[in-house]
Amino acid sequence: MVSKLLVLSALVALVVAKPMSRNMKLHESVENAPAGFVRSGAADADKELSLRIALVQSNTEGLIDALYSVSTPDSPSYGEHLSKEEVEKFVVPSAATSEAVNAWLKESGLTASTISPAGDWLTVSVPVGKANELFDADFAVYTHSDTGKQVIRTLSYSIPAELSGHLDFVHPTISFSNPYSPRPVISIPSTAEPSTEPLATCSSNGVTPACVESLYGIPKTLATTKSNGLAVSGFIEQYANQADLKTFLTKFRTDLNPSTTFALQTLDGGSNPQGAGQAGVEANLDIQYTVGIASGVPVTFISVGENNQDGALGGFLDIINFLLGESTPPQVLTTSYGENESQISRALANKLCTAYAQLGARGTSILFASGDGGVSGSQAGGCTAFVPTFPSGCPFMTSVGATQLTSSGAETSAVVSLINDALNVAGKKPLGFLNPFLYANPSAFIDITSGDNPGCGTNGFTAATGWDPVTGLGTPNFAKLKAAAGV
Repeated sequence: MVSKLLVLSALVALVVAKPMSRNMKLHESVENAPAGFVRSGAADADKELSLRIALVQSNTEGLIDALYSVSTPDSPSYGEHLSKEEVEKFVVPSAATSEAVNAWLKESGLTASTISPAGDWLTVSVPVGKANELFDADFAVYTHSDTGKQVIRTLSYSIPAELSGHLDFVHPTISFSNPYSPRPVISIPSTAEPSTEPLATCSSNGVTPACVESLYGIPKTLATTKSNGLAVSGFIEQYANQADLKTFLTKFRTDLNPSTTFALQTLDGGSNPQGAGQAGVEANLDIQYTVGIASGVPVTFISVGENNQDGALGGFLDIINFLLGESTPPQVLTTSYGENESQISRALANKLCTAYAQLGARGTSILFASGDGGVSGSQAGGCTAFVPTFPSGCPFMTSVGATQLTSSGAETSAVVSLINDALNVAGKKPLGFLNPFLYANPSAFIDITSGDNPGCGTNGFTAATGWDPVTGLGTPNFAKLKAAAGV
């Protein structure tokens, strides 16, 4: 009798300690870790994990419809961007969803914090051992063989069946952040001086603001409205140096005040130290060309720190939630960082895309670099199949690449911000989500008909007349884009 009571007590204790665990359902899984990552061993059971829990949103389809309604030029609602509150109504979880997930966490002895304006993201701190029990997971240490960087991940996890339709996914679990630190590709071709008139100010010594201005017809006229913010995101401890910007302007934009600078915002423990040896190539490049070409446009550098346990992926989530929480987010956000899409779970990719749709519906133009590796992904490297990049592959933002003539590349965000300034002066709304407007005006671009984007042992895609997958619509003609915008 005593033996039977002990067994019964043990079973009761197990049920109390692991609520709903008798009806677990596999939620996400991958067969293997991405190439280059090797399992080094089990993670320390006492190691604290900061997990993000995505709740199912109430009406994502309605959000996308609203985004295209305010972004398509022939729509009656074109330019009538949504307010913060209007956007949040589409993505706020239902009361039943919030109650179900929070009740489950509470029963598990965990307290979650809300980390998004609409309440569709929660975060919870949990030891590895408890996380393994809670999600029927196997969190382990994975080491990247080339860089030595280590992350704690699991290749699969489950959730209580009762939470299906309420809990979207948990992160970071099966997604692996890019272990490489993205850097710009800066090359000086050995070809002769350009022979065509538009390239007269370009030389084999590099691409200057004057070169970019002549290529795309960008004026030097100062922007006049202060509400026209251009935000430049910075990750992986890349810092923008004010002294370097002053040197750049003194040399290449003598018509601008050399003391022209940028504002700073930080999150996730981000900073922007100004030591001479702390300047980042990518951050400096982004700031110098946005300030140096978008003449007079207020520029803000948003430095995203590493306090998210997930590198750039966590930073991508946090910077968008940070901007969605602002009453007046910037009219343009430009980002020169990315991941390989194959390393990210489908659920996470969809959730991030929805976040970009929210910001776009509020009138922000979001631009991402397409990557430095051609069809090899975010950076050049070995591959057996073409590697798409993310977030630049998301349909609710604009992917921007570079074209090489003698050596040329432009920050399309110079162009968008200056057009937004003209729209502001005319009392009109900013461009917002760009893609429908751009595809409605293909004649506002200079078609690129030769070239390719090699990678994976191939020449990649080949440029052709009209739209093609390597050069898209082409390179922008500022005057024609401005005219298409009605200013």
